Formats: sequence, structure tokens, C-alpha cells
Amino acid sequence: MKGLLLLSGGIDSPVAGYMMLKKMELEAVYFDNYPFAGKENKQRTIENAKKLGVKLHVIPFGQVLIEYMKNSDKKYQCVYCKRMMLRLAEALARKIKADVLVNGDNLAQVASQTLQNLITVSQATNLPIIRPLIGFDKQEIISIAKQIGTYEISTRSTFCCSAVPKKPSTSCKPEKIKQEESKINIQELINKYLKKEELVN
Repeated sequence: MKGLLLLSGGIDSPVAGYMMLKKMELEAVYFDNYPFAGKENKQRTIENAKKLGVKLHVIPFGQVLIEYMKNSDKKYQCVYCKRMMLRLAEALARKIKADVLVNGDNLAQVASQTLQNLITVSQATNLPIIRPLIGFDKQEIISIAKQIGTYEISTRSTFCCSAVPKKPSTSCKPEKIKQEESKINIQELINKYLKKEELVN
């Protein structure tokens, strides 16, 4: 069994990866949100991947967000972002022959991780999604991160994603985001940016 971990420079996803490495082979993918996120995020993710001992693929993602921001409802931006990450991750997973996707989602921790939004986001992929941290509280996750040596890396100073709207939707129904996504050529974006995927370690 092989999984593709959606890895970031944050605290949660490296812990999710660590937990699943006990069960399966893993590679990881990082979606580079520059210019909406600092270049430090990419460096932190590279270091977290090295700490976990997994291959890391990087896909440029900033323009994928810009396409949505041109004429779509901003409050659904985080849901669109997560759905596009899953679509690109699925395409990459099929390329590297991974069977499942793995991520660090933690129920109701942030707007994109409320139960309704997780349901809506999950519908963007046909691959199973493993969420080993779904019922953990933050302190439990932090404790594991400290034990495995990723906490210090993940908490280095950087600026948060500037694409997050002031009032993101916490209850986005699938039909609503599909309506917004219909304004964009989703498949064209997947094809274009999968070709820009780079293996960095």
C-alpha cells in the first residue's frame, strides 16, 4: 500500500505523515502558494519531508488560486483551494502509483475543516483520503510534533496565506462550489500544473 501525503510547513501534516509511515510507503506533495504564502513555507516543508524521510514533489499553486479569484465568490476560496489540491494530488498519485491520499485535517480546527466543508472537499477526488488526526486536539498533535522533531521546523516565523478571505464559508454545499468552479477550466489547470511538478528530494 502506498500513500501520497499532502505536506505543508505547518504542524499537522508532518504528524499525519509520521503516523501513516508505520502503515504504508509514503511520498509527499507540497502545493506552493507563492505569492500568497512566504517562500519560508516551502523551505519548512522540504525540511519536514527530510525529517520524515519521504520524497517530496512540489507543484506551483499560486496561479491556480488567481484563476478562482478573477470572478468567483471569495468566501468559498478555501474550499476551492482544498478541492484543487486534492484533484492535483489525485493526478500525481496515479502517476506515482499511490493508492490513497493522506492529509493532516483535524475536524473543525479551521474554516476549511468543518464537517460540511470536509464533505464538500472530499467529493473532489475519487481516491480514499486518510485523515489520521481527525479526532485529535491541537495539544495532542503538538506533543507528537515535538517528539518527532518537526515542531521547531513548523513553527518558524513566516506569514500566513494571504489568499484566505476575511469571512470564509464554514458550510459550503457541493452544489455551490460546483457552480463557482464552473467559471473555471478545472481540467486545463490540472493538466497545466501537473506538468510543472518537480521532485525536490
